[in-house]
Amino acid sequence: MGATYGLVAAVFLASVVEAVEALTIVMAMGMTRGWKSAWAGTAAAVVALAAFTAAAGYALATWLPKAALQLTVGTLLLIFGLQWLRKAIRRGAGLTARHDEAAAFAEQTSAARGAGRATRLGLDWFAFTVSLKGVFLEGVEIVFIVITFGTSAHNVPVAAGTAAVAAVCVAVAGFFAHRPLSRIPENTLKYGVGLLLASFGTYWAVAGLGAFTPNRASIVWFGHDWAIPVLIAAWFAVSRLLIRVAPAVARRPDPTPPNEIEGTP
Repeated sequence: MGATYGLVAAVFLASVVEAVEALTIVMAMGMTRGWKSAWAGTAAAVVALAAFTAAAGYALATWLPKAALQLTVGTLLLIFGLQWLRKAIRRGAGLTARHDEAAAFAEQTSAARGAGRATRLGLDWFAFTVSLKGVFLEGVEIVFIVITFGTSAHNVPVAAGTAAVAAVCVAVAGFFAHRPLSRIPENTLKYGVGLLLASFGTYWAVAGLGAFTPNRASIVWFGHDWAIPVLIAAWFAVSRLLIRVAPAVARRPDPTPPNEIEGTP
């Protein structure tokens, strides 16, 4: 049950974050170059992502035994989650600027206005390709989470359905707002998703280490699914500590005198 709740929460939040960024690109193309081409690129990306999700999810669930599957997707989730946490820690520590959807929209519209006109198959090719590329690249991250969470929890349909619901919610909100959804606390959501990915990745990766035991059975955590909230709390504590110490570490001067640097005469 805990894995299912985590599945829904992580997939929904991650999908919202990526869908907001994809919506910004599509809106910039639609408002400056034409909605027909922007939506055509979006539709093409969605079809490609759906096919990729079905093929990769089936392959993972069919080819790998349970413990090896847990180890594989757990390791991938842990790596992916640590990347999200690293960005959140740097933003929280003030070492990296927070993501600004309004600024991203302005950058995209400026690029769209400055691009030349080229029509193919009745579509503005710039708007089509940028929308296709933007939605596909943002969607790949959603697909990754859908596949890994879905196969580990043996519920890919629920993961895919959750991602679809999140995308529809963002699209509807953007339609009624008629502007990028800059009010959504995207940086906070990314932090939360990073915590979930790192925690579930740790949980499944450790369970999957049973693939190296003689019976190849998954390792059972003490407390079973109740270990997941403990892991979330642990990763949260580690990340808050790093946010506090990161500025001091970044300001620390290089202890090596200039004349002792390798290669300096």
